[in-house]
Amino acid sequence: MIVKKNSAPWKIYRTRFLIKARQLTEPLVFVDALGREHSGQPGDYLVESSDGARRIAPRLIFEDVYVAMGPANESWPYPRQPTIAIPATKRQAATA
Repeated sequence: MIVKKNSAPWKIYRTRFLIKARQLTEPLVFVDALGREHSGQPGDYLVESSDGARRIAPRLIFEDVYVAMGPANESWPYPRQPTIAIPATKRQAATA
């Protein structure tokens, strides 16, 4: 592999989306809402996006791309709660 010195500089990337996934313990085949067939073997991952779309990711690719963040709870996707910062002086006046 030849790389020229004047080639583009290196950049750092990360995946942009949170997903929910579970590792398969037995073979799985299914057809998604668009009619595409997905199949996986033990060790592969069943991946669910926040919009509910599911797909199979091969183990080697999945484990190279994703980093575990912790267990998922039942309220997937997580609803975003708006947060408003209230200055301390206003909080004191409101409670007085």
